[in-house]
Amino acid sequence: MDYTDKTCREFVECVAMKTPIPGGGSVAALVGALGASLSTMVASLTLGKKKFIAVEVEMEKNIEEIYKIQNELLSLVQKDIDNFEPLSKLYKKKASTPEEKKILSEQKQNALYEACLVPMEIIQKCGRAIELAQEFATKGNKVVIADSGSSAVLCKAAMQAASFNIYINTNMMKDKDLAKKINGETTARIVYYGALADAVFGYTTNTLINTVIETENTI
Repeated sequence: MDYTDKTCREFVECVAMKTPIPGGGSVAALVGALGASLSTMVASLTLGKKKFIAVEVEMEKNIEEIYKIQNELLSLVQKDIDNFEPLSKLYKKKASTPEEKKILSEQKQNALYEACLVPMEIIQKCGRAIELAQEFATKGNKVVIADSGSSAVLCKAAMQAASFNIYINTNMMKDKDLAKKINGETTARIVYYGALADAVFGYTTNTLINTVIETENTI
């Protein structure tokens, strides 16, 4: 079952059920995809406008990239479920002998690492989406600058939510060096791209409050 084939209402209801999937990772991926889609819309409403002819080539390149990120994040909704499910099953599994317990413990450790991979991808892709949101906010159609700002804000939230799904798994890893490495890389991205998203939010807010935006013939 691919959860991205469900309606919005069905997906939300599935998240609310008493099951571990879909969980925070899948929701983070969906939020990131929605954030990226807002930037795709901004780019689409910028292309072909005489006022923005100077950035036409740049926008065409950026719209291709953000659309790709949008679809990749959407695919990660299901991928996170697929990666987490083995770990979920392992926690229900019982071992009787010392040998079985050792094997089960090793399987759990491997599964914990695997469960980190999709959230790590979400963070990487959302980070790039925030960079592109900044481009669209500063150079794109100002009539839809609110959507560029929203794109950055949503992608930041998606990154933060995804990070929790990394930290919870690294917390249970026995390989503390690996856990520390993953946590360090995750935190560095959250701090850097979080600050960038805040800058886009500030720029967008300032523009909307203090600038007269001409709306005639722009959409």
